[in-house]
Formats: sequence, C-alpha cells, structure tokens
Amino acid sequence: MNQERVKELLQEALQENESLYLIDLQFLADNKIKVIVDGDSGVPLSECIRISRNIEHNLDREEDFSLEVTTPDIAQPLTVKRQYKKNINRILKVKTATEEFEGTLTEVTEDTITLFWKAREPKPIGKGKHTVEKTKTLAYQDIKEAKVKIIF
Repeated sequence: MNQERVKELLQEALQENESLYLIDLQFLADNKIKVIVDGDSGVPLSECIRISRNIEHNLDREEDFSLEVTTPDIAQPLTVKRQYKKNINRILKVKTATEEFEGTLTEVTEDTITLFWKAREPKPIGKGKHTVEKTKTLAYQDIKEAKVKIIF
C-alpha cells in the first residue's frame, strides 16, 4: 500500500472544500484505510463519498484494500483546534491534569479556550447560597480531554 499516495489524494480531496479538515488517517491491518474528516459546519454524506471516490479511483486496484471515510463520533474527544471553533456555544466537559470543568464554550483563540457556567455557592455573609457566574480560560496544552456534552 502506497501510504504517501493515499495522503496526496486525501489532501487533493480536502483542498476542493476549504471547510473540511482531517482529524485522523489510519493505515490498519489487512490494508484497511480509515479516514476521519470534520467540517466547520458539519460534513454531508456527499462529501464523504467524494473523498472516498477521489482516493479509491486513483489507487492501483491490483492491491486489495478497504477504505472507510467517516466523520468523528460525537462521543469522541475533540482533537483538533478547529473542532473547538465549531463547538462555540455548546457545553463541553474538559479535563486537565488536576481538575474537571463543565461549561459553555464561549471563546476560542489560537492558544486558549474559555468556558462559562453558573454555580451555587455559599453566601460570603449569612446563610444560604447564591448563584455566581464563573469563567475559566484554559490553554490547549493543559487540556487532557474535551468532549461535547450531549443533551437530549
């Protein structure tokens, strides 16, 4: 299997639609190729088919292989910075080495993300609790895992 040729064909296909980007490319046992792509506003099935055909139709079919072009599983962690931009205003569960946060993703920069949430905390004076608004800015390098919270 010519892995470099597969990579070239994949890049050609992605360049035809600037809103698409590569999440993962795997060369598995038994000549299985797995491509995971995402898009700034989702990935229609027609784009997965187009990418698959661009790779498959330009490879030598004398060598037997299987090709799977898919989108990321919603339950999988975010792995590419561009995925964070796509998920602004969604609730994320973010783990760092020492803490976990759950909040609405409000801002994405080149180096950080910002989460916003409301929490009930004891009043500074007197009895009872009050609601406070909190924000946390996290550097990408500090994030161990970030997942979109699925709400039904």
